[in-house]
Amino acid sequence: MEALGDAAADLGAPEGRERPDAAEDHQAHHEDDTTEEARIAASELFGEVFVVHPRIMRARAPRFNTVRLPSALRSCKVPAVHGFQIGPGPDVGHADHSEASVSTKVTMPQLGESVVEGTIGKWLVEEGDTVQKDQPLVEILTDKADSEIPSPVAGVVTRIAAKVDEVVQVGGVLCEISEGGAAAASPDPAKPAPADEEAPAARTGTKAPASPAVRKLAREKGVDLTEVQGSGAGGRILKKDLEEAAAPPAPKAPAVPTVGHAEIPQSLPMPRPSAFKPPPYRPAPGDQVVPFSRRRRIIADHMVYSKQTSPDVVTFAECDLDATARLRDKYKDQYKKEGVSLTFLSFVLAATTRALREFPELNARVLDDSYVLLRDVNLGVAVDTPEGLVVPVIRNADELTVRGLARAVADLAVRARDGKLTPDDLANKTFTVSNPGLRGNLVGGAIISQPNVGILRIGTIKKRVVVVEKDGQDLMAIHPVMYMALTYDHRIVDGVHANGFLYRITEILEKGDFEL
Repeated sequence: MEALGDAAADLGAPEGRERPDAAEDHQAHHEDDTTEEARIAASELFGEVFVVHPRIMRARAPRFNTVRLPSALRSCKVPAVHGFQIGPGPDVGHADHSEASVSTKVTMPQLGESVVEGTIGKWLVEEGDTVQKDQPLVEILTDKADSEIPSPVAGVVTRIAAKVDEVVQVGGVLCEISEGGAAAASPDPAKPAPADEEAPAARTGTKAPASPAVRKLAREKGVDLTEVQGSGAGGRILKKDLEEAAAPPAPKAPAVPTVGHAEIPQSLPMPRPSAFKPPPYRPAPGDQVVPFSRRRRIIADHMVYSKQTSPDVVTFAECDLDATARLRDKYKDQYKKEGVSLTFLSFVLAATTRALREFPELNARVLDDSYVLLRDVNLGVAVDTPEGLVVPVIRNADELTVRGLARAVADLAVRARDGKLTPDDLANKTFTVSNPGLRGNLVGGAIISQPNVGILRIGTIKKRVVVVEKDGQDLMAIHPVMYMALTYDHRIVDGVHANGFLYRITEILEKGDFEL
């Protein structure tokens, strides 16, 4: 054993291994401890890559092609006990890993700009199933759209980590797939584990997996090793694990005193919670409790987050649509023959994209200590569906004509109501326009869709008496009139820019300044 100790010391292993005390020096344990010391020296030198077996010392090193014992360790004289022997053995560092399987974890992808989690809707595979690359594995439900997650590799599903209806954060593990080694990748749970896969504690009886020096130190400190969680390979208890278990518990941090008004810092992440609490609900005959759907739950969370994040301000404008209405009446039949519905919304979107180019502060997003003026103009258009509101996106809307915007709106509306929107259809909007639909109201301020800094809501269009000037005289006329409300984030948008932006949209619409 002296030769073994010298070899271990030359390679950085701890010197001066202490032998067990007199109680453990009994002949019944002498051979076990001698073998244990030899195995420990090898394990600490190579990170538990060697498993001593009665017939062969096999190399377990899946990340190495060759594992060889140092010459000093191979030449040491260790007595053979119970058929165990340390030595180079036959073909020691040439383990064949060509059949080894590689496990791939399938994680929850980012399904949209504002989507941070998804709900498991339905598993399309089971554990033990063989799958091909790009084969759908699971249906994921979000507040915006439902998606199927494909398999990134071909192999066997070895583990399903998330159950149906479970909410998984982006990056969370959905399942694991073994590439190759199908038979080994799907173990039969009814069969017992092989003997050499059992826990170290099971192989050694009640003795915890630890070196003689660690066991002696445990006796000195009065620590029960069966209650210590080992951090070494195979669950082996290391000296640091024992010291952590023997250390007294850390004292609790003192409570932070309440901050007075004079000591309030310059910025607080969240306002102080209100002391007001609504009274508890008491069921009454005829009441109906409706659980939140997943879409309603995330919409609610998003709206609360937006109100807590953005100090929003709403400004209003009245818009006379007479000129735009005349232009629409002139071309709507021609567009209809081409399968395009020429709505007032298309004109509003066209005017908004032009105004966003002139007032880039409204086409931006806020960072921690700065803000970004975004290059692309991607308009989100609110669409009402039976399951709730969705906001599909028209990308590079400023590059489209009124005709192109009308086609894009019609396509997104149909796919939204049919539930055929993809996550890409809902991502990366830079500004949002909301319309009241056929049963709209006069006007209303909308909540900003984060991380945007503005949202335009248009009201219903009604014929009203307006005063117009003609030949130097004021005349009364009946024109279609619409009110608009702009909600903007006052952190980076000042009133002068917000008012100028809304005024510019109104000006374009009142002049009918469009090319059809």
